[in-house]
Amino acid sequence: MSLPETLFDYEHQLAACARGERQALRDLYVQESPRLLGVAKRLVRDTALAEDIVHDAFLKIWIGAGGFDPARGSARGWMFSVTRHLALNYLRDHQRETQDDVERVADMEITDSQEHSARIHRCLEQLEPARRSCIVHAYVDGYSHAQISHKLGTPLGTVKAWIKRSLTALRECMG
Repeated sequence: MSLPETLFDYEHQLAACARGERQALRDLYVQESPRLLGVAKRLVRDTALAEDIVHDAFLKIWIGAGGFDPARGSARGWMFSVTRHLALNYLRDHQRETQDDVERVADMEITDSQEHSARIHRCLEQLEPARRSCIVHAYVDGYSHAQISHKLGTPLGTVKAWIKRSLTALRECMG
């Protein structure tokens, strides 16, 4: 159970931590961990991650207790600052990793798309010009079979057959 803040001597407990007194760290943990967890959760928006950050904060508090300077601020404020900085560092590092991941995936997608496009063009080049024309009119220009037939002056049945056979050839080529 934590004590009211006015009765708890944070500076004394930090000085005891600096001397290696583990009970002082336990007392600090009991007194402040719920509030430090609240700070971390508000920043990282993930309970498990916030718990890890508070754990790391108490390790830093234990290790850095000897460097605490009461002339620079309150002991309690220093503990909050340690926790807040760890959470912000996590967010900054994670954002950088996420940005790098997004850029790497985008580069891969562009490369894949370019390779796919080059393969399609190679496969289209293997088709006879009239059949390639049917495919382009149907799938690039959006023409109906009847419009292609009219445009090329070719019977509708022939256009349908060319498109069907050309699609099969393209699938095999892309395979």
